[in-house]
Parts: sequence; C-alpha cells; structure tokens
Amino acid sequence: MTLFSLLVWAVFGAIAGGIARAIVPGRMPPGWLPTILLGCLGSVVGGLPFGEGSAGLVGSIVGAVVVICLHSWYLEGQS
Repeated sequence: MTLFSLLVWAVFGAIAGGIARAIVPGRMPPGWLPTILLGCLGSVVGGLPFGEGSAGLVGSIVGAVVVICLHSWYLEGQS
C-alpha cells in the first residue's frame, strides 16, 4: 500500500464520515480525526460488499452511518 492510496482512503473516509455525521443526529465524537477514522471503518464495512463505483460510495456512506450510530450508542452507554 502506497502513501497515495492511504491518502485516498483518508480523504474518502473523511467524505463518508462527514456525510454520515450530517445524517446521524445526536452526540458525535469531536474533531476531524475521529470522523476520518469512523468514516474509513464505515467505508470498509459498507463499501467492500458493494465494490467500486456508485454502489460502493452508497455502501460506504451507509456503513459509515452504521458505525457512527454504533459509536454514539456506545458513548451513551458510557455516560
């Protein structure tokens, strides 16, 4: 894996995480780093089954929404 591919994953994760963060209401992790990390994880969870292209983009956003919802649910249980 090259540095360029890692950068692409980070940018794509930030986009998917930002869209998912805008969709999901409630308490979210502050800052851009958790958004990128949760977005990348969601992209892997949702994007891999659908492959590349527009279906992969939609799957990545859906995966990021699911991951952010699970993370928010976990944070609510902590408090």
